[in-house]
Amino acid sequence: GRRRGLLTMKSSTFTISTLSSSQFFSWTSLTLSCEDDPSGWTLRRTTPRGKEKAPCGDGWGYLAGSSCEISFLVPLDSGVYWCETTEGETRTTINITVTGGPVILQSPVLPVMEGHDVTLSCRTKTTSDLPADFYKDGSFMRTEPTGHMTLQHVARSDEGLYRCNMSGAESPPSWLAVTGEEILSPGQPTTPPPASDPSHLVIRIVCHLVVFCPYCISTFIMVSLYRHRPTGINPSINHYCVHD
Repeated sequence: GRRRGLLTMKSSTFTISTLSSSQFFSWTSLTLSCEDDPSGWTLRRTTPRGKEKAPCGDGWGYLAGSSCEISFLVPLDSGVYWCETTEGETRTTINITVTGGPVILQSPVLPVMEGHDVTLSCRTKTTSDLPADFYKDGSFMRTEPTGHMTLQHVARSDEGLYRCNMSGAESPPSWLAVTGEEILSPGQPTTPPPASDPSHLVIRIVCHLVVFCPYCISTFIMVSLYRHRPTGINPSINHYCVHD
């Protein structure tokens, strides 16, 4: 089933989820919704020049059923968007960048798990299959002939600010976050740590027995001999003194 509070985005040219891209071209449309139980969630945003925590319909977008639609994106729509409950609980916070330039970089919005593969795509308004140069933290990485760069088995060292250059035009930067922890969906319970394996306890007991058993056995034998030793001199036993 779909995850409660998941923020989905649809534009006039393509459909993406929160894991696909945070960059959009100006004058494209965008539909946002908090999935599964929209009636229990409010879509809000904060932009550099806009009202803080403004809900959809309050100076931006318009409500269309359970969704919020922005018909024509402009750079002023860039900012932080999130789903919020009536109690003020926040879910699925994402950053959206709207550019008036000719190139965008499509990259994951949410942190990606270590060890997973990540594909970054450089595209213009009309195509994403042209050669593109990719940069990380301002340093050139490599040129990809079709505009798609895959980072295999990402690690924390892959975290950083990425951008691309296609046909002489540059995309806005996008931050790629890498995490070692699984990102839980809203309302998903955390998995308790596994219980201790009882076999480890058995092994430890056996090890102690192996170490101490010889000592215990020898002690038992000595005590038994001591308890059964004769209390006096047995007359049937002759004592000999051997002299040279």
